Amino acid sequence: QVRLVESGGGWVQSGGSLRLSCAASGSTFSDYVMGWFRQAPGKEREFVATITWDGGATYYAESAKGRFTISRDNAKRTMWLRMTSLKPEDTAVYYCAADDTLRASTDSLDFDYWGQGIQVTVAS
Repeated sequence: QVRLVESGGGWVQSGGSLRLSCAASGSTFSDYVMGWFRQAPGKEREFVATITWDGGATYYAESAKGRFTISRDNAKRTMWLRMTSLKPEDTAVYYCAADDTLRASTDSLDFDYWGQGIQVTVAS
């Protein structure tokens, strides 16, 4: 099993930037595909980005392309989501997640382990 803890969220004005971190403990970090998801009030959880076990491939939701960058450092057991040009519609609770199938997925049902989530609020 892997335990995930997010940090780096907060309040930012529209157009600003934030970097979320996801620190992992427990099982070998490189055994997992990692992903970011988010859930806004009254909406379903949605895919944001995912990264393969070695960082060799990344995938983004259309809403994140060109603005967000997912990355990881297996030695540090950490994943990041760099978010730029933030918009009010990016306001949500952001979750990091781990998938042990080693096949990159955008479906939250494929992810087995989840962090507690962290709030990101973008003011207009």
